[in-house]
Amino acid sequence: MLDVTERLSFFAALYKVDVNSDLGMWLLYITILLLCILVYKLGFSQKLPLLKSILIYVFLILGCTFLSFLGIFLPITEGLVVAALILIIYKIRLHRHKNANEGKTL
Repeated sequence: MLDVTERLSFFAALYKVDVNSDLGMWLLYITILLLCILVYKLGFSQKLPLLKSILIYVFLILGCTFLSFLGIFLPITEGLVVAALILIIYKIRLHRHKNANEGKTL
């Protein structure tokens, strides 16, 4: 017999998608959405007009709906956490490098 709980990803198991599917799926969706927004802001966002930004976020919300279904059994959320951590480390190092270069030019 196939045990579904063994195949769940970490966050799907954490949110108990197999026990309380409504709440678990909403929590998984919100987590994926927030991580996608964070990764987009840290790595890919640019200054855009308001309507273009709204359009990007609408498509991001729609895409996260699909990703949340994949995130039940695949490590989507875990990959987004790793991507966010890498981008955070990159931004911190870039900020320190810029501050160090500004100190040398003064």
